[in-house]
Amino acid sequence: MTCWKVMIVDDHPLMRRGIGQLLSMESDFQLVGEASNGNDAIALAHEQSPDLILLDLNMKGMSGLDTLNAMRNEGILACIVVLTVSDSRSDIKTLLNAGADGYLLKDTEPDELIELLKSALCGGKAYSTVVKECLTEQHSTDDMLSQLTERELQILQEVAKGQRNRQIAEKLFISEATVKVHMKSLLKKLQVKSRTAATILYLESQGQ
Repeated sequence: MTCWKVMIVDDHPLMRRGIGQLLSMESDFQLVGEASNGNDAIALAHEQSPDLILLDLNMKGMSGLDTLNAMRNEGILACIVVLTVSDSRSDIKTLLNAGADGYLLKDTEPDELIELLKSALCGGKAYSTVVKECLTEQHSTDDMLSQLTERELQILQEVAKGQRNRQIAEKLFISEATVKVHMKSLLKKLQVKSRTAATILYLESQGQ
């Protein structure tokens, strides 16, 4: 029978204890260590070689993101699932782009949490509902942005920097009228009615 070694990284003792007790009720999991900060977590991960690391995002000192980046840079191959209270779209995209194997909210039902962790360990993904919605929106935005021509994308990038039509025209060596034509086209493709809405879409696609 499979028994996965699990490590918990969270700066709240009660949270570590609660998760530990939940996992101890499952014969498929063996808790091999706990850490309250990123530096200890990295050292412990090298020592114990866990199969799964549950990582809090908002910790004092070294953040969850910094810890995740350090672990991946140091060759730690464990399945790393972020367990946090943050449902921020920006946090979700940033952590997944950094190499997290899952992103779960701390209000996830215990039974669902266990099943999602098992899924992640078996090669799947552990995503809370809000994360799935975020990824769906991301794919939709990416599809729309992929419709833009190279020139339209250049203009959108300048708009996102706060540049006006005249400034964009001067930088790209085209007329202001041409900028307006491209703006009208890209707004239509992105299905928005304003520069501000287009900027928000673009920045969200960049994880900002």
